[in-house]
Amino acid sequence: MTRFGTTAPKGAPNVLLVLIDDMGFGASSAFGGPVDMPTAQRLAEGGLRFNRFHTTALCSPTRASLLTGRNPHAVGFGTVTNFVSSDPGYNCIRPDSAATIATVLKENGYSTAAFGKWHQTPGMETGPAGPFDRWPTGEGFERFYGFVGGSTDQYYPALYDGVTPVECPATPEDGYHLSEDLADKLIDWVAHQQAAAPGKPFFGYLALGATHSPLQVPKPWRDKYAGQFAHGWNRQRDLTLRRQKQMGVVPDSAEMTSWPAIVPEWDAIGDDDRQAAQLLMELYAGFAEHTDAQVGRVVDALSDRGLLDNTLVCYILGDNGASAEGGLRGTANEGILFNGLADDAARILERAEELGSPTTAPQYPFGWALAMDTPYQWVKQMASHYGGTRNPLIIHWPNGIDVRGEVRSQWHFVSDIAPTILESAGITPPEFVNGVEQQPVDGVSMRYTFGDVSAPDRRTTQYFEVFGNRAIYHEGWIACTPHRIPMQAPSADKPFEDDVWELYDTTADWTENHDLAKSHPGTLAELQRVFLREAERNQVLLDNNRMQRMREGVPTRDIAPVVTYPGTMPALLPDAAVKVLNRSHAVSVRLTLDAEGCTGSLVAQGARADGGWSLYLREGRVAYCHNVADLHVWHIRSDVLLTTGAHVVRMESDYDGGGLGKGAAIRLFVDDEQVGGGRIGNSTAHYLGGTGLFTVGYCHGLPITGDYAPADRIAGTVHSVRVELGDGSSPASMDVGRAALASQ
Repeated sequence: MTRFGTTAPKGAPNVLLVLIDDMGFGASSAFGGPVDMPTAQRLAEGGLRFNRFHTTALCSPTRASLLTGRNPHAVGFGTVTNFVSSDPGYNCIRPDSAATIATVLKENGYSTAAFGKWHQTPGMETGPAGPFDRWPTGEGFERFYGFVGGSTDQYYPALYDGVTPVECPATPEDGYHLSEDLADKLIDWVAHQQAAAPGKPFFGYLALGATHSPLQVPKPWRDKYAGQFAHGWNRQRDLTLRRQKQMGVVPDSAEMTSWPAIVPEWDAIGDDDRQAAQLLMELYAGFAEHTDAQVGRVVDALSDRGLLDNTLVCYILGDNGASAEGGLRGTANEGILFNGLADDAARILERAEELGSPTTAPQYPFGWALAMDTPYQWVKQMASHYGGTRNPLIIHWPNGIDVRGEVRSQWHFVSDIAPTILESAGITPPEFVNGVEQQPVDGVSMRYTFGDVSAPDRRTTQYFEVFGNRAIYHEGWIACTPHRIPMQAPSADKPFEDDVWELYDTTADWTENHDLAKSHPGTLAELQRVFLREAERNQVLLDNNRMQRMREGVPTRDIAPVVTYPGTMPALLPDAAVKVLNRSHAVSVRLTLDAEGCTGSLVAQGARADGGWSLYLREGRVAYCHNVADLHVWHIRSDVLLTTGAHVVRMESDYDGGGLGKGAAIRLFVDDEQVGGGRIGNSTAHYLGGTGLFTVGYCHGLPITGDYAPADRIAGTVHSVRVELGDGSSPASMDVGRAALASQ
């Protein structure tokens, strides 16, 4: 074994870790699903399929466990970075005592790089002030190119190179798509790395934004699946289970689990709902196949360079189960649902030709998520059941695995990947990293399974918890309890003591279909005790208010009542920008105008598909737009033409109060003289999209209003943007703000 801090062991494999987002067990053709994924099939036929591999049921916790080899709560990731709290298991701050696999490999002679989704940096740390030690380049990756949030637009992503925001290298009109860009960057990085250090092993982490919503892919990929889902989600489950049995990824004894009563069966919904649901599923399938094609390009590049045989490829098809965050009907724009509003089939069908384009942010319905998790119960977020936590894993390594195309059924968890990589590389997990003693690795290496299909399980116990949904796997049994259903209003959360526990013997009941809680109360009680022991050991804390706090917009750090941004301010993600939603506020822009009659954004937050707000010039006249999830679009426009020279443009919003997403009175000023005003009937409750960038002097992506185009810029200079926060109780505070600004 190699000592920590030395060069890589002789013959150590390259490592390619690929993570698909939001894909269930029954989606990919490699595991019996309806989505063609030839790269996954190719790697599986040349390697191993693992059919009892598990994730955490949610994005950030899975990624933290994957990269550290520890349980998610033990490293602070009991939730996603959007929902952080001060609780140690939920602060999303990885402790120095849990170094990432990237850090360990880098210190043992590997080159390291990450491309794509991160979602492990607390939102309040995603701005230009950092700190940056929880960005990928502070977590052991020498190169990072991708996005740091939970999702992003596939055509206009919020990209970073290292810690620096960068613009997309091309536009959708030029054929740009994020998945293709990420594959390009990884291929180029390997080429450069091998040219500079031939034979030096590399660790490449490709975490694609797909297939997380928004489901965006060029229309020809969607059209390939036209008509293929007319049979509906219930029939699709039957078809998938039959193929899974034929392929051997589930045993012949596996039974289909029951259909949850809260989701309508296919034959119970109307014709328009069925047509809209078909279109959205066709879009998802095309999106997923396109994603697999980009992984295929990376694999081909490695093969062309003669690197594939000694590359340990871990291809994980989903960081959790399929997503039901599209609600019961699905949506053309996820921001509608995330802001507590409703989409309908008629609107989806009206936008049928646009679905998957930059003007939409679609997600498919709950029913398709259940079908994509065949044959298991439930979906993403439901850490209580295998529909949320069982994901396909493919491992391909010709130099290290003698057999081809076999299935492995040992029970494993996502934290097992890191120790598997280290053992395959001949590296012992370090006791100290940068002088800090390391906490125990919770994961168990899977290397023992590579050559032995019948090897007994080495992973015998694992807890799960997400949003109060919880389970404990122990020696073949699993006890579990669902607490909250995805998209359920936080106010509907019941007391934890009212949760009903279920019990399954997974040695005889592969799919968790027969609840034995009543017939085996002693076994259930014992597993509940095991859960409590593991929960205490791993910093699990049940809290019904965590999601409620996020929805109410409670900040994770103190926000000053007045914030001033320079005109050169880089784009800010929503959690790093001042929060103006659901409160009175004023925005003042100091600018110098070089020409009359110009058009362009002065300050904006958000983009067309998910909505947002903007203060801008329209043919030289001040205007304000508030776009609520592209469902309600409000404009307040003035008629006064700005002259050339220095000006202060100001918007004041007096919020109605009384809850989230309410209306407001809007007033527009130029140099302290009111030039316009009016009302907006409602406003954005809390969700500004996966991108939702706050920008000064331009907009990111498609503007929230058709009054200006992406390329429009004012003729002049924006010097600063000042944001004043009020409480909506009185417009008088804004009058004080105008006076203060005028005195500067």
